[in-house]
Amino acid sequence: MSARPPPRSCDTFVALPPAAAGGRVIFGKNSDRPADEVQEVVHFPAAAHPPGAALECTYVTIEQVAKTHAVVLSRPAWLWGAEMGANEHGVCIGNEAVWGREEVGDDEALLGMDLVRLGLERADTAEKALTVIVDLLEKHGQGGNCMESHMAFTYHNSFLIADRKEAWVLETSGKYWAAEKVEGGVRNISNQLSITTKIDREHPELKEYAKSKGWWDGEKEFDFAATYSYVNTARMTTSRGRYCEGYKLLNKHKGSITSEIMMEILRDKESGINMEGGFMTTGSMVSVLPQQPDLPCIHFFTGTPDPARSVFKPFIFVPNITRLLKTSSPTFGHDDPVKKQPRFQHKPDRRHELYKKHESAAVVMETIKGKGKEMLKKIQELEKPKISEMESILQNRCLDVNQMVNLFSQCVEEELKIYS
Repeated sequence: MSARPPPRSCDTFVALPPAAAGGRVIFGKNSDRPADEVQEVVHFPAAAHPPGAALECTYVTIEQVAKTHAVVLSRPAWLWGAEMGANEHGVCIGNEAVWGREEVGDDEALLGMDLVRLGLERADTAEKALTVIVDLLEKHGQGGNCMESHMAFTYHNSFLIADRKEAWVLETSGKYWAAEKVEGGVRNISNQLSITTKIDREHPELKEYAKSKGWWDGEKEFDFAATYSYVNTARMTTSRGRYCEGYKLLNKHKGSITSEIMMEILRDKESGINMEGGFMTTGSMVSVLPQQPDLPCIHFFTGTPDPARSVFKPFIFVPNITRLLKTSSPTFGHDDPVKKQPRFQHKPDRRHELYKKHESAAVVMETIKGKGKEMLKKIQELEKPKISEMESILQNRCLDVNQMVNLFSQCVEEELKIYS
């Protein structure tokens, strides 16, 4: 077994009406990963697959389904799965690393990030995505190195899954799991188990397994986090930490949460939500999910580190979307060191064009005060009209499908001009 690493993870948020403004669901996530890891934004159209087709995930191959939904993903460029993303039906998923009493095995299986993508590709509602994930977890397990490195970084996973109508938290410990339907308007998850006594769905052997391990006496009320965690979670919502700070920020804006408010939360450095250091926020996502089925869902992605100096660029699912070339990393096929055994013998340059330009711009913003301030101002001036334009689409129902084909790519081009 590899040594347990100190808890490092991300933060995922959801606000439901009436906590969210305008009768919408607002979803947000920061992906906190190794600082030198490249995160790309990619789109895969819906597809049909022949009977018996195989699907090669990051480490293992599983059976493919007959049809997969169109997805847009923000993912570490070296793997198959994703840290966060959305599908054409308005389902959004983000995952977090969690640790507990159940040991994390070194065997390669499905990564939590693979499960994010599989849930999005195979389900048209949040609860169906939950079912997809737990069924795959039961069949294939979770495990494998979650970092492009010789150093083993392994963990179990929690998920926040949302659609236009509802949201679910799914937390796992090995093959065991508990799920909570979100009520009360807002919910966030971080790097710790957070489902306590409100359990709406669970692994059929969840409680019996805990009893067999001596973690629960079978008499007192069953508390998933208290039973399966290795840390004391009793003070989770009152102790300092990213989970607590995120909870407070959501509640501070309860009743008026918009995409812009969610972006502000993701940009918050004081709370640690916008992480800096060896692990940092390498990509961010905010989604607006209107309850009316005739209105489009709008998904904003940065595709670059540190949301405080990145542009949230809008994406809307329409047919024949232009390929997202400037946020897609180079591919290496069977020569990729992730695919070859032994794995991770070297690390190729996975930077996409936007990442490279943003990387250079970040140095300017850090070192050349006047020029950096002007560049940051231009970034903000690019983002605000995009948010207003998306709001106009929702308010006036004026979606021009032909324009939406290039929506994200065009915004990337405008951002690149600022960096040039």
